[in-house]
Amino acid sequence: MHGPPLVAWLLVALSVAAAVACLLRDRARDEALMGIGMAVMSVPLSSLHPRPWVVPVLAAVYATAALRALLPGGPGGSHRAHHVVCSAAMVYMAVATAPAGPEEPPGARHMSTGTPLLTGLLLVYFAGYVLRTGIRLMAAPAHPAAARPEGATGPVRLRSVPEVAVACRVSMALGMLAMLLLM
Repeated sequence: MHGPPLVAWLLVALSVAAAVACLLRDRARDEALMGIGMAVMSVPLSSLHPRPWVVPVLAAVYATAALRALLPGGPGGSHRAHHVVCSAAMVYMAVATAPAGPEEPPGARHMSTGTPLLTGLLLVYFAGYVLRTGIRLMAAPAHPAAARPEGATGPVRLRSVPEVAVACRVSMALGMLAMLLLM
C-alpha cells in the first residue's frame, strides 16, 4: 500500500487478527481468506519484493470468492451482497496497485489510485457499512448464548455468538476502508 509503514503494519495486524477470528468461527473460511489477502496487500512495499505473479493470483482468488458468494450455498442474506462487494473491492485494489511493468524497479508499484469514482463509491460503501453495523452492534442486547448458565464453570464459546461474526466483518470493513484511503 502507498502509505506510512506504521499504518501499513497496523493494517497487517488488524487483517491477521480478523482472519484468525474468522478461522475460529465455523463457517467463515471465505472471510478468513479475505483477511489473509488484506494482510498480504497491506505489507509495506519497503519490506516486500512482490513477484509478478502475486497480483494475478490475488485477483483470481478474490474473483473466485465473489463468484462463490453468488452461487447457492454461499453466504446467505444481506451478507452475500456484502461479501461480493468486498471480494470485488479486493480485486479492484489488487489490480489498481499492481506493478506497472518489468521496467519498474523491484518492489515499486505505480502510484495509481484506480478510478476515482469507483474508489469514492467503495469508500462511501465501507464507511456506511462500518457506521451502520457498528451502531447496530453497540445497540444490540447481550446474546443469551454468551451468558454463563448458573453453576457452569467452563469457558464461554464466543465463536458461536453472532456478535463475534459481526465484529469480525466490521473490523474487515475498517481495514478495507483504510486500504482504500491509502490508494
